[in-house]
Amino acid sequence: MASATEENYLKALLKLSTEKGECSVSELSGLLNVSTPTVNSMIKKLSEKEWINYEKYRPIQLTDLGKKMAGLVIRKHRLTEMYLVERMGFGWEEVHEIAEQVEHVKSDAFFNRMNELLGDPSVDPHGSAIPEKDGSIKRKKYAKLSEGNQGQKFRLTSLKNSSMDFLMFLNRREIKLGLVLEIISVESFDGSLVVTYDGHKKETLSQSVCDKLLVEAV
Repeated sequence: MASATEENYLKALLKLSTEKGECSVSELSGLLNVSTPTVNSMIKKLSEKEWINYEKYRPIQLTDLGKKMAGLVIRKHRLTEMYLVERMGFGWEEVHEIAEQVEHVKSDAFFNRMNELLGDPSVDPHGSAIPEKDGSIKRKKYAKLSEGNQGQKFRLTSLKNSSMDFLMFLNRREIKLGLVLEIISVESFDGSLVVTYDGHKKETLSQSVCDKLLVEAV
């Protein structure tokens, strides 16, 4: 059974390997904000438990078992976030820190019941895939809103960034999952978009924001 710290390392390793294709000690140290010696000590423990493969000066690789364990922690986190929003009325910007604590609860029955009450959801409140009970993650490929053209309509299905600052930014503009946005114009100079959606006739969104809005064509 993994400790909470080990689970956090496994989550971080899965995140980095998914985003970059591989993961180094320095990248892991930066993401977790811990010293390199501390990371090296933990890497040794994870390797002894056969959750990772690691050779000095080579990228860290999760084993199949390590990927499964990381996926199960993420499943608990995202189920918790969904429960907090759907059943307890929390805002999508409020749930991450709570889920960070709850994800380390070891009771399968607790999370199975949570999943049942939610109706076996496939995504969390931010549109990220909830891993299956075996830890596998079925990721969907979405387009970025920034890749759209004038006159096209898109439904917001997921977020590339779910930081509190970004979620609050979206709240202030009444942008939420399921919203249909139509591109009125594209600014050639900086890639910003002017869009229209429910209650907003003309809203200008920077390219940086539109890169973080993952969409499907309507």
